[in-house]
Amino acid sequence: MRITVRYFASLREALGTQEQIDLPEAATLAALRDALIASSPRHADALRRGRTLRCAVNQQLAEESAPLQAGAEVAFFPPVTGG
Repeated sequence: MRITVRYFASLREALGTQEQIDLPEAATLAALRDALIASSPRHADALRRGRTLRCAVNQQLAEESAPLQAGAEVAFFPPVTGG
């Protein structure tokens, strides 16, 4: 299934505005983050485990255990972002 990933604040500076990634059916937000971390050194640094990030699925805040569906839009952003 194809997921659109959007980045905000400092993540946007490091990774760009958005990208698409293919994941297996029934993947979770945690599986998406792990796949992105494995995709490049830039992603590994920006999305590393231990770094606190907020996540949203289809514009709703979500925990990493949240399941994803084909066509979902996932956003990653630092816990505090400026206007």
